[in-house]
Amino acid sequence: MATNRRVSRVAELIKREVSQMLLNGIKDDRVGTGMVSVTDVDVSGDLQHAKIFVSIYGTEEAKAETMAGLKSATGYVRSELGARVRLRRTPEVLFIEDRSIERGTKVLSLLNQLQQERPVGLSDENEPDVPE
Repeated sequence: MATNRRVSRVAELIKREVSQMLLNGIKDDRVGTGMVSVTDVDVSGDLQHAKIFVSIYGTEEAKAETMAGLKSATGYVRSELGARVRLRRTPEVLFIEDRSIERGTKVLSLLNQLQQERPVGLSDENEPDVPE
């Protein structure tokens, strides 16, 4: 079992290397249809599995096509990681689409919408007293 510090260092290293591969290593045209960025990497405690979370900007069709391209490139990504990262065993790679940025944007737009719909002139002084 690796220490937490080592697991986080390996995760950061994998994140950096996969980001570089996305820029100029993966030749699959499907990966280039949506703008892809690696948001996080989750490595298991035994360093045998790596979940790579990617954020894809584009239409739903472009996202699906990009994920299909990434899934087909997992063998290439794993072999490149084996060459670039010095580990006893190269971890199994799994790409997962990260929609947290979209959810955050949606929550912010809902909050802005609620703020705009809120009646003007309400302040803390106008609210009824609530016994504590």
